[in-house]
Amino acid sequence: MRIGVLREIKPQERRVALTPAGAASLVAAGHAVSVEREAGVGSGHADGDYVAAGAAVMAREAIFEAELLVKVKEPQPEEVAQLRADQLLFAYLHLAAEPSLAQGLLQRGVGAIAYETVQDEHGQLPLLVPMSEIAGRLAVQLGAQALLATAGGRGVLLGGAPGVLPARVLVLGGGVVGMEAARVASGLGAEVIVLERDPVRLRVLERAFDGRVRTCYSDEAALEALLPATDLLVGAVLLPGREAPKLLRQAHIARMPAGSVFVDVAIDQGGCAETSRPTTHQEPTYRVGEVIHLCVTNLPAACPRTATAALTQATLPYLHRLAGGALARAIDTGDWPCWLRTGLNVHGGGLVHPAVAASLGRADVPLPGAAARGAA
Repeated sequence: MRIGVLREIKPQERRVALTPAGAASLVAAGHAVSVEREAGVGSGHADGDYVAAGAAVMAREAIFEAELLVKVKEPQPEEVAQLRADQLLFAYLHLAAEPSLAQGLLQRGVGAIAYETVQDEHGQLPLLVPMSEIAGRLAVQLGAQALLATAGGRGVLLGGAPGVLPARVLVLGGGVVGMEAARVASGLGAEVIVLERDPVRLRVLERAFDGRVRTCYSDEAALEALLPATDLLVGAVLLPGREAPKLLRQAHIARMPAGSVFVDVAIDQGGCAETSRPTTHQEPTYRVGEVIHLCVTNLPAACPRTATAALTQATLPYLHRLAGGALARAIDTGDWPCWLRTGLNVHGGGLVHPAVAASLGRADVPLPGAAARGAA
């Protein structure tokens, strides 16, 4: 199969969807890999590295001739306009929070598989996990920096000092992002509390941190009690494929101390607060009242070398399957592997992922089984 790797054009996005080593693996399997010129420079991979791996380095227009297009972030409007109905797109899409992007993909008739909705047979999200781990860790690093008085924050150090109490970090959500945020904040010496509703997950967190992090059932009473003394709040809520629930109202944010910081990692899915709006690495923060908000939609782009390597490790096995014709086989036979059934968001001008369709207020869905064979 002809596989094309596009250079990311989203502002301050320095990641690339495939390392040279990943390209070499696909070439060795008999596929033709083309990489847009300078696509890997931001992640430390020169064009020559891809050539040495057996890939072709081409101009942007030529990349769009590929059958399988691979990206990191969602395609921008000018990229959507170049997609074709006979192509397959593999990238982070977050369509529940991007209705205009969803409409554009539907109009182009392209097939689109979203990294963030691919699930394995255990219900895990193997292509979202590595970026969630990085985003959770970065949320605390960047939040700690925003808390400094020199950055406009309330001037507290997460770990405190001898004789001085540490800062309080409140993490909303105990999934992958929340666990990694708690891990880093705890490691820096902060007082950390994780709010979570799933009793199974609460026990997992309790065992993992062995008392170093406190857990609390997430409800209105807990928020009311904890927010007034919270220095750093991390929003780590996820409903796969769906828009993030607005668990934090403006009144909640107003209860936080002046100069405190709220990092909304859920912003890719629309954000978990009424006060959240997307920001960039160039202008990462804004204030609502006296509370600093950091809502960067591509947090892992701040460490592109690490993030690109982690992403390729996760996506490469799935790239091999897609390049080997997994989608065509599933449509022909009606036998859909879990990862493909959950990952496919758009096909043939329709939304085929139930959660995405529901979030966008649409009724599209069928594809697997007999309906899929009839549609083929």
